[in-house]
Amino acid sequence: MVNDQTSRAASGNELWLKQYYFTRAAFSVLWVTAALTVGNHSFAVAAALLIIYPAWDAVANVVDAARSGGFAVNRSQTINVTASSIMTLAVIFALTMSMNWVLGAFGLWAIFSGLLQLGAAARRWKTSGGQWAMILSGGQSAVAGALFIFQAQMPQEPSISTVAGYAGVGAFYFLVSAIWLSVALSRRSMRGVEL
Repeated sequence: MVNDQTSRAASGNELWLKQYYFTRAAFSVLWVTAALTVGNHSFAVAAALLIIYPAWDAVANVVDAARSGGFAVNRSQTINVTASSIMTLAVIFALTMSMNWVLGAFGLWAIFSGLLQLGAAARRWKTSGGQWAMILSGGQSAVAGALFIFQAQMPQEPSISTVAGYAGVGAFYFLVSAIWLSVALSRRSMRGVEL
C-alpha cells in the first residue's frame, strides 16, 4: 500500500516535470525565434527579450519549487529564483552600458544558474527520469557562462544571437527531458494495463 502511494506520488511528480519541461522548451524556442528575427533588427525588442529571459527563469523556478514540495525542500531553486531576479535587474542596468556588459552579466548568471540546475537535477535523480539531460544542461550552462565572460572582454560588441544560441541549447535539453519522461510514463502506464 505504501509502495503504491509512493509510486503514484512519483508518477504525479514526473507528470508535472514533463509538463514543466515541455513548457520551458516551448518558451525557449519562441524566445530564440523572436531573438533571431525581430531582436536582431531592433535594439528595443532585443533589450526587452534580454530582460524577459531571466525574469521568466525566476517565475518558472517559483512555480516548479511550489509544485515540487515548496521552497524549503527545493533550496537550489529558491536560490535560483533570487539569482534570476537579481539578473533581471542587472540586465536592465547593463543595457545602459553596452552589450558587452549584458553578455558578461549573462555569463555570471549562466554559471550560477547552471550549477544550481545541476544541483536540482542531482537531487531529483532518484525520483524522476530525464535528469541526466538536466545535469548535462546545467554543466554546459556553466561552461557557456565562462565563454560569455571571455567574449564580453572582446572589443567587438556581441549581439542577442550569442544568448539565443545558449537559449536554444537549453530548449533542446528541456525537450529531451520532457520526451524522456513521456516515454517513461507511457511505459509505466502500459505495464499497469498489462497487470
